[in-house]
Amino acid sequence: MRFSARSSLLLALASLGACASPGGSPRPSATTPSGEGPLDLVIEGGRIVDGTGNPWYPGDVGIRGGRIVAITPPGMLASHRAGRRVSARSMVVAPGFIDIQSHSRPNFVGDGDGRVVSKITMGVTTEIMGEASTNAPVPASQARPGVAFSGPGAFADWIHAMEEHGAAVNFGSFVGATTIRVLGKGEAMGPAGPRELGVMREAVKNAMEDGAFGVASALIYPPGNFASTDELVEINRAAAPFGGVYITHMRSEADRFLEAIDEAIEIGTRAGVPVEIYHLKAAGRRNWAKAGLAVAKIDSARAAGVDIQANMYPYTAGGTGLTACFPPWASADGKLFDNLADRSLRARIRQEIEHQTEDWENLCELATPEGVLLLGLDKPANRKYRGRYLSDIAAESGKDWIDTAFDLVLDERQRIGTIYFLMSEENVAMQIGQPWIKFGTDAGGEDPETADGLAHPRSYGTFTRVLGRYVREQGATTLEEAVRKMSSAVATRLGIRDRGLLAEGFFADVVVFDPSTVGDLATYEEPHQLSAGIRHVFVNGVAVVDEGAVTGALPGRPVRGPGWTGR
Repeated sequence: MRFSARSSLLLALASLGACASPGGSPRPSATTPSGEGPLDLVIEGGRIVDGTGNPWYPGDVGIRGGRIVAITPPGMLASHRAGRRVSARSMVVAPGFIDIQSHSRPNFVGDGDGRVVSKITMGVTTEIMGEASTNAPVPASQARPGVAFSGPGAFADWIHAMEEHGAAVNFGSFVGATTIRVLGKGEAMGPAGPRELGVMREAVKNAMEDGAFGVASALIYPPGNFASTDELVEINRAAAPFGGVYITHMRSEADRFLEAIDEAIEIGTRAGVPVEIYHLKAAGRRNWAKAGLAVAKIDSARAAGVDIQANMYPYTAGGTGLTACFPPWASADGKLFDNLADRSLRARIRQEIEHQTEDWENLCELATPEGVLLLGLDKPANRKYRGRYLSDIAAESGKDWIDTAFDLVLDERQRIGTIYFLMSEENVAMQIGQPWIKFGTDAGGEDPETADGLAHPRSYGTFTRVLGRYVREQGATTLEEAVRKMSSAVATRLGIRDRGLLAEGFFADVVVFDPSTVGDLATYEEPHQLSAGIRHVFVNGVAVVDEGAVTGALPGRPVRGPGWTGR
């Protein structure tokens, strides 16, 4: 089934290649729209960047019934009846962008805002979720009606719930490796036994049949990082017959960065699945030189026949919880807050932070407390610390950074969203130029009108930052390559049918933007700012952004992996 899913994309690529001019530049076909009756929409006179990586060409796009039915030279659709015409003169017309690392799960269930305003206003039309955790399959005790699902068909139930809820974008997901481990073994440390592994394998098989794209791990966070290499091999073997991809936030992005790539390659090779690395980065100044070595390692593995690729966000800071500065064992069995409240255990946690003996990465130490920016503080007494650095808060409190972090996490009783400044600008630009790179926000959808507190600017600007800063201003990659990495590269990687290209017969996920002004406006200090230059966004032929304004339409549909059985 993976072959047939990808073959539609390859056939479209071949047909587009057949329309190339003798000089090698593509040109649109001169055919009239297929089917009878008027078109729903004609996008006229734009520079078509079709997602193949080929040079742009001028043309018109005709849409009917949610699909692209015609791509012609400029003016050829002028006399054809159409419900609406949109001028794209001086604009780029591109396939909608696919966010391979979305955290919009809360937006698509319960009382979440399915418009995902910050995403659609940077051109995103499809979001792929699943890093570490998913809303299914969870233990029966954790199931919540309409939100979290248990049982053999749990993953399908979750997809259906998101469809019923409504979304501005298309949506799909990997199955979370942490979710699978909790289902089989709970939050305990230690290796999974035969019975527990059996539960995990069966849950992965069911999720793949329900439409998951593969298994997604995050190996620096407990309890997910309690999983051994062998365990990860076993659960990925269950995904292999269904065309699954193993996508991973690796066990290290810093001191053991290169070793972590080796582990990811081992897991994929032994399990028989492709490997995709989440947010590739060399974290911490002392590790910046490893970025080039990581690229060389991936290139070498690919040359040897290993299917390994990666994605990234275009920022020098990452974002996760303040608890990433504590040793993983402190969170075992869900007892972090109890352990921080216990004087002797708290002293033991401090000892491990100050004199590390175990294999884990302390992000506060890598970024230094001067590079740790706190965002997600909820209690009124702590809100004054939002948008301030851990070093400054510690100085004001008269404590060192360790006790300051302990006290804040214990008082808030949550992970506390935090930004860590870890990467180099030169490495970001270098990675963007790699042919096997794709892009993901590593963030959920936000609405600046209702947002409370701060957020990482990647929530608003990931894709537009690439187009503005790294394409137009720095030339780190070409416009055509950037669009390919944002669209067809992801669709091909995941076997998503009929999306990722501007091609006749494909779903009409289309972005129209001004290449001279497109860019991100969100900053670390003022993140809740929508991107510039995105004029129109259509999802399945329906406008979700129209003349720069959010319409409120929710035309998104599920996208599923190649192992989906249709249930």
